[in-house]
Amino acid sequence: MANVTADLAAEGFAATPRPHVRPARPRAGRGWTRAAAAISMLALLPVVALLWQALAGSSGLWPHLRAHVLPQALHDTAILLVGVGVLVTAIGTSAAWLVTAYDFPGRRVFSWALLLPLAMPSYIIAYAYLDLLHPIGSLQTGLRGVLGYDSPRDFRLPDIRSMAGCILLLSLVLYPYVYIPVRALFLSQAANLIDASRTLGTSRAAVFRRVALPLARPAIAVGASLALMEALNDVGAAEFLGVRTLTVSIYSTWVTRSDLAGAAQIALAMLVMVLALILAERWARRNVRYAGSAMRSIPLGPRRLTGLAGWTALGLVALPVALGFAAPAGYLVHAALSRLGAGPDLGALWRAGASTVALAAAATAATVGLGLVVAAAARLRPGRGAETALRLSTIGYAMPGTVVALGLLMPVAAFDGLFDRGIASLTGTRPGMILLGSGAALVLAYVVRFLSISAGTIEAGFTRLPRSYDGAARSLGRSPTGLMGQIHLPLLRAPLVAGALLVFVDCVKELPATLMLRPLGVETLATQLYAEASRGTYENGALAALAILAVGLLPAILLARTGER
Repeated sequence: MANVTADLAAEGFAATPRPHVRPARPRAGRGWTRAAAAISMLALLPVVALLWQALAGSSGLWPHLRAHVLPQALHDTAILLVGVGVLVTAIGTSAAWLVTAYDFPGRRVFSWALLLPLAMPSYIIAYAYLDLLHPIGSLQTGLRGVLGYDSPRDFRLPDIRSMAGCILLLSLVLYPYVYIPVRALFLSQAANLIDASRTLGTSRAAVFRRVALPLARPAIAVGASLALMEALNDVGAAEFLGVRTLTVSIYSTWVTRSDLAGAAQIALAMLVMVLALILAERWARRNVRYAGSAMRSIPLGPRRLTGLAGWTALGLVALPVALGFAAPAGYLVHAALSRLGAGPDLGALWRAGASTVALAAAATAATVGLGLVVAAAARLRPGRGAETALRLSTIGYAMPGTVVALGLLMPVAAFDGLFDRGIASLTGTRPGMILLGSGAALVLAYVVRFLSISAGTIEAGFTRLPRSYDGAARSLGRSPTGLMGQIHLPLLRAPLVAGALLVFVDCVKELPATLMLRPLGVETLATQLYAEASRGTYENGALAALAILAVGLLPAILLARTGER
């Protein structure tokens, strides 16, 4: 090396002095880690408060719940989860294979149209079908007229208010959670795996069973677990359809019986079930490893289906879209138009819409900001502390909205009480319930519930930024905060916008936490729809349902565009 340097000097090449690299300061980025740890503690607050509240209940409360409340709630919840799990797996996996492995009329359209039921909240599809399939509704009345029957006593369709109806309707709106990851995995599988199987004389149906399906097991497990958590979070559809799940039991125990300790103990039982779902998902993906070659994988070429086979495939993928989106959306449009002709109370709808936007916007800003801090801490100061804070901050998404709301109620009410008494002792005036009365408690519940979405989206954006950017900026003297503000934030614009969109839409659609923590006299679109459905005046809630559906279409469109790219 010395000889090479001497030769270069002899040829007239001067050695360029190496730039001075400032050594990393031990304390650089420590503030981000501390902030992330504080945010993760905020996410854990509902769990700690639930444990405290449950232990504060009377000694004879738990035996009463175990004997009279939990058996029915656990039974209905278990049947619901098993049924939804089987249906969403079957619908999502088969639809993903059809649009990936075969080419048939309308395949390009339905490859993204299969995402549309994702925009339909579960309580809205239940609300729509309850009126659409009412025994004296237009559909069954017309059907009886065609068949020659005069009365519902002579002929009526099976009642949608049942466990089977609840399983079917929830599955129709939750199967996209399985369809999205499974289709992505099918698209990424190398075609040579399929071709190797075909050269051995295996039919495409057998390839699906013996090759594609086993490889898709991790994606199926992840998608099904997300769908089951959403089913566990549901309160509107289950209550409308007469299914007494754990979520419905929590809400009724607290609101109807004013039994906070009993609701907390039921919520802890639900947390155990959530933990079981997470462990089951991990178990389903145990010991799964993939070996890929250095060669670029060739995407699977779809096989052309013609004639009856092509139209059958089209019918199979069109059915869940028609039942899960087109039929209820068409009903909502028709009901909204008829309600407009009858002169609806647009003032109440406007106030509910304004409250919805205000609460969702405030929660979105807070959630994205806190998610950025948590994800940035793991990037700026990588280590066990920041990584643990990032993982703990996502725990809220695994908890149903009723559990989050119930867990936050006690600490928020305690703070409001202390603040009220403190101000009264100083000024002689009582400000009342500041957090609960202003909607801040509901915004906090939204933040805890959906922090996982913003943190996960921003973390994924960070993985696309080379670490060399950080090293170059630090060598020029940039602090971690300067690096974040001048380098990372401009490059993270797309993940930030996507995360904000997803959080905003989820806040608009969230029903359980909104029902339990909204200020007195404040209605959102979701709670207004719930109230109308509870009273049986379905047509009065059509406009609110249609507004929620329109907002819910935004992430479906975003996912469709992403899939096309």
